Amino acid sequence: MDSSPKKKLGQLASTAICGNDISSSCLYVSALAIAQAGKLAWVALLMVGGILFLFRKIYGEVVGALPLNGGAYNALLNTTSKSMASLAASLTLLSYMATAVISANEAMHYLETLLSNLPVIIATIALLALFMLLNIVGITESAKVAIGIFIFHLFSLVVLSLFTFWHLFQNGWDTLLANYSLDTPHGGVGRALFFGFAAAMLGISGFESSANFVEEQERGVFPQTLRNMWIVVTIFNPLMAFLALSALPISDVIENQEALLSHMGKASGGSALSTLVSIDAVLVLSGAVLTSFVGVSGLVQRMSLDRILPPFLLLKNKRGSAYMIAIAFFLLCVSILLITRGQLDALAGVYTIAFLSVMTLFGIGNILLKIRRKHLPRPEKSGWLSLLLAIVAVVLAIIGNISMHPDHFLVFLDYFIPTILIIGIMLNRTLLLKLILQIINYVLTPLRNFLVQTNKNIKQVIDRINDQEFVYFTKEDDVATLNKVMLYVRQNEHTRRIKVVACFSEGESATAQYLSDLDVVDREYPEIKIEFVQIQGEFGPQIIQDLSKKWNIPINFMFIGSPGDSFPYRIEELGGVRLII
Repeated sequence: MDSSPKKKLGQLASTAICGNDISSSCLYVSALAIAQAGKLAWVALLMVGGILFLFRKIYGEVVGALPLNGGAYNALLNTTSKSMASLAASLTLLSYMATAVISANEAMHYLETLLSNLPVIIATIALLALFMLLNIVGITESAKVAIGIFIFHLFSLVVLSLFTFWHLFQNGWDTLLANYSLDTPHGGVGRALFFGFAAAMLGISGFESSANFVEEQERGVFPQTLRNMWIVVTIFNPLMAFLALSALPISDVIENQEALLSHMGKASGGSALSTLVSIDAVLVLSGAVLTSFVGVSGLVQRMSLDRILPPFLLLKNKRGSAYMIAIAFFLLCVSILLITRGQLDALAGVYTIAFLSVMTLFGIGNILLKIRRKHLPRPEKSGWLSLLLAIVAVVLAIIGNISMHPDHFLVFLDYFIPTILIIGIMLNRTLLLKLILQIINYVLTPLRNFLVQTNKNIKQVIDRINDQEFVYFTKEDDVATLNKVMLYVRQNEHTRRIKVVACFSEGESATAQYLSDLDVVDREYPEIKIEFVQIQGEFGPQIIQDLSKKWNIPINFMFIGSPGDSFPYRIEELGGVRLII
C-alpha cells in the first residue's frame, strides 16, 4: 500500500483534463448536427445541453456518495454485482480507446493542412507516444499541459466568434435567411430534431471522464468540473452551429464538415484566423488524447484492485504513476490504428455507442443507489423525473445513431464482444481452470502420469486465488443480514476465508444470540471458513488501516453495510472499503 501523500488536482486542472475532450466536440459536432437537422441544428445542440444539465445531478449524486475512481463501474460495483459493473467497465474502455485513436488521428489531419506531406500515421503514433510519456511522468505534470491547451482553445473559440459576428454585421444576414428558407431534412421538424439530437449527443463525449479520476481531485472539485463542462458545451456548441448557419450555406457546411471551423474562420477572418483555428484543433484534440490516458488509468487501477484485470497493471514508478497501464493502452491504440490503416470512420460509431451506453449505465447506477443505498450520505440528489428523462433521452440517442449508421453498430460489436469475453474470463477464471482440469482428466487418461504435475500446479493456482482472505465489519447483524453477506461473498469473490469483525466499547462483547446466529451461518456455508474477531475500540479509518497492515489484507477486500446519516465518517475516509448490503 502506497501511503505517501499525493498532490491533488484543483478546479482548473481537473476541468482542463476532461474539458479538452468535451470541448473539442465543437470542431465536428456542429457539422454533424447541421447534416441531420439543417437549420434546426442549434436547437438540437441546446437540447443536448439540457440533457447534460440533468446528468450534472446524476453524476453529482453517485460520485458524491461513492467518491472513488471508476465512474459507472464504481457505481454499479457498489450497488450490484461484479458482472454488471464489468459491463460498464468494458464500454468505458472502448470509449477511451476510440477517443484516443480518433482524436490523435484527427489532430494530425488538421496538422497536415498546415504542414503538407505530413506522414499522418507515423505522426499519430508519435502523438500517442508523447501523451503516454506525459502520463508516466505524472498526472500533475500532465495537467499543466492540459490547462494550457484548454485556455488556448477557449481563447480561439472566442476570437472565432467575434470575427464571425463582425463579418455578419458587415455583410448582412442573407446567408442565414437563405438557409432558413430551406426545408428541414428527414421530411419534418420532429424527425430532423430527433436525428439532429442523436448526432449532437456526440458533443458531450468526455463528460464521464471526470468521474474516472475523482480520487486525484481535491475535495469539492468534482461538481465544479461538471458545471464547467456543461457551461462550455451549452454555450459554444449551439453558438458554433448558429454562426456556421449564418456565415455559410448549408451545402458549404456539408462539403467542409471535416474542418468546418477552420473553413468558417477563413470565410470570416481570412487565412490567419483559419490557421489559428487549425492550430487550436491540433492542440485540443491532443488534449482529448491526454484525457483518455488519464481516465483509463484511474479506471484500470480500480479494476485491477478488484481482481478483474491482471495485478501487474498496478505496478508504479517513483512518481506514483501506473506506467504499465499507460504502456498497455498505448500499444492497444497503436495496434488498432495500424489494423484500420487510419480509416477510422467506423470507430466513430464505436465511440458514440460506447460512451452513450456508459451514460445510460451511470443513470441505472443512480437508480440502484437510490433504492439499495438510500441511507448512504450524499451531497446532492437527482430527482426521479429528471433521472428517468435523462436515461430515456440517452437511449433514444443510441437508437437514433444506430438507425443512421447500422454498419457502425456491427463494428461496435466487433470490438465489444472480445473485450467483454476477456473480462468474463477474468471473472470466471477459477471455474474455467476447473473445467480445463476435467477435460485433461477425461481426454488424456493415457497420459495421466505425465499430467499429474500439471494438475497439481493448476490446483495451486486455484488455491492461491481462493486463499485471499476477506473482512466484514459487523454491527451485531441478525442471521438474515449475515446470510446476505455470505451470499454476496460466494457469488462475487473467490475466497475460502472471511473474518467477521465486531468493534465494542470497553467491557462489552458479542451477545449469545449473535454468536448463535454466526454459528448457524457458518454451518450453512461449509466451503467458507468464518472466523469471528472481537476488537475493543471504535470502528473507523484507523482500525481499518491497522487491521489491513496486521493481517496483510488490502482495504478493498474489506466490506461494510451501508452507513446511515448518523455515521461519523465520509465513505472516502474509510480508504476504499466496499458496501455490499
